[in-house]
Parts: sequence; structure tokens; C-alpha cells
Amino acid sequence: MDFNFTSEQDQLRDMVARLMREQYDFDTRRKIASSEPGWRPEMWSQFAELGLLAAPFTEEEGGFGGPIETMIMMEEFGKGLVIEPFLQTAVIAFLQGIIGGEKIFGFAYAEPQGRYNLNDLATTAKKDGDGYVLNGHKAVAHGGPMATHFIVTARTGGDQRDDKGVGVFIVAKDAKGVTTRDYPTVDGQRASEVYFENVSVGADALIGSGDDLALVEKVVDEAIAALCAEAVGCMKVLNEATVDYSKQRKQFGVPIASFQVLQHRMVDMFMAAEQAVSMAYMVTLKLGEDDVERAKAASAAKVQTGKAGKLISQDAVQIHGGMGMTDELNVGHYFKRLTMIGQQFGDVDFHLKRYAKLSAG
Repeated sequence: MDFNFTSEQDQLRDMVARLMREQYDFDTRRKIASSEPGWRPEMWSQFAELGLLAAPFTEEEGGFGGPIETMIMMEEFGKGLVIEPFLQTAVIAFLQGIIGGEKIFGFAYAEPQGRYNLNDLATTAKKDGDGYVLNGHKAVAHGGPMATHFIVTARTGGDQRDDKGVGVFIVAKDAKGVTTRDYPTVDGQRASEVYFENVSVGADALIGSGDDLALVEKVVDEAIAALCAEAVGCMKVLNEATVDYSKQRKQFGVPIASFQVLQHRMVDMFMAAEQAVSMAYMVTLKLGEDDVERAKAASAAKVQTGKAGKLISQDAVQIHGGMGMTDELNVGHYFKRLTMIGQQFGDVDFHLKRYAKLSAG
């Protein structure tokens, strides 16, 4: 199989990498993450002007790319620890108004009791004339503080954990009855608790038929592929930083890079990152396959990425010593981001069980 990128894809990577170098250096990112808004709307506008928000869309949809372009961008965004809600808006939402940057979406799917089960929903959407009335509570809606709209999963019928009766709705953040509690996450990003109290929406707010668990699963698998690519970017930065530091830091009068035990650990870190790269490629290429194969690929990639992220981030911190977790050094920030990626949309244990269940038929 040919894993070479086209000249256009190489140009996209170069453009995003240059943007990260010039406008997303670590000190700037740290300053923005600790600010009140926690992001830069002007950077979002620049994403739109450069056409980056069009990368996940095909030409028929008004864009120029697809899954591979998304993977390329997410890897570079991982290197820069990008805060702006690209994943939630351009990858998950995939709706009109995104390419031009007019709308920003938060994905309100998780609930306190549901953990990683996409169909464990207490939020309800009751039919009311031609529209619906939503009631419920969504937890850790990433990108919620800067969102203009929420993508909301709600039960249109069936029991709380029934595979049937899961609807997907678009709800404006300023709709009557929507309240949010915004907060920073451990990795410097922002999320919201979202509450819906008798929120009325029209029939056009419903995406699909109202029985769309399969659509939710597909979107989440696409998000997992993007997260795996972002994690690869984080891992590459950590490996480079660790090797560079080991050449400069001296103990007993020699660089610690000369210690065989640390050489072995850095080789393990490198191999783990390379395996994660392979799995990110694999899941990206399998997003267009049937539901079972796509889901298996997503779970396999999430498992490998989770294991690699844990090994690389922990070893990077340990080799750097106590300074590895200081706020002034970027290593601790990548550690936190990889930790969060490991939990988003299911941890290693969850996806091992999911893969086993899918393989058993």
C-alpha cells in the first residue's frame, strides 16, 4: 500500500506547520490557555481565511479534502497543542456554516451516568407539534465555552440504554432554557456542563430520523481517528524534546544520553510513537469501510494510541526529572493533553472490550 502523500497534502502540512511555528509557540499558547476566554477568536478566523476549516470536507461539500487531510492537520495541531475547537466543529459537526467560520460547535453527548456508552442517555427529546422539547444534562462538552451551537444526543424513544431511539439535534447555545457552566480542563482546554430545561426546537433541528445511534457511532469513530493523529503530533514533540534534553543534561560529568538504560527507554518511546503513527494511518484509511470494520479500526487505534501516549508521556516526564511537570516547560503540557486524549471517547479498557465484542460478531 502506498503511504506517500500527494504534493497538495505536503503543502497543507507545510502551511499548518508554519502557522504553528509562527503563531502558536509554547509561550503564546500557555498565555492564551490561562486567559479568561481560553482561546483566540482571531485565530479561528485565520483558520477560516486559510481554508483550514474546509480540509475535512470533500469538493462536493464545498471543501478540498477528507480524512487524510484531517489527519495531517490534527497531527500538526497536536504539535502545537491547539486550543481552538477544530475537532468539535470541523470533524464532528460537519454542517453548513463551518467552512467560513460563522458557527462553532460543541459536542454535547456525554452524561454523568453514561461514561463511554453513547446510547446511555437520560436527556430526552419529546415530540411537541412539529418540533421537540429537550430536557437533560450533558457533561464535559468540549469546546462548549466558545460554541455558538451544540450537537446534542437525546432519547426520542425507548429505554435509557436502548439501541433504538437516539436522536441528534442542533441547538443554539442562546436558545431559551439552555444554561452552561464553563470550566478549564486539565490540559488547558475548555469544556462545559450543559443543561436543557424545556428547550423548544423546530423539526429542522433534528438530524436524521430520530433513530440515529449508528450516525453517532460513525461520527465518534471519525473523531477518534482525528484524536489519534493529534496524539501522534504530541508524541513526536515529546520524543524530540526528551532526546534533546538527554544530550544536554549531564550526570557524573557525562550527558545522560550516554546511559544505556535511558537509551533503551528512548528507543521504546520512539517505537511506541511509530506504532501509533501506523495505527493513525490505518484507522484513517478504514473510515470509509463498513460499520464493523470501521469500528474495529477505531478501537484498535485508540488502544494503541492510549498505551503509547501513556508510555511516552510518563517516560518523558521521568527523564526530564522534577522539571518535567513544571508549568514553564512544555513537557508537562503534552503529558496532560495525551492523558486527556486517552480518556476521550473511551479509554484503553473500554476499547479492548469493544474490539473483542465486535470481533466476536
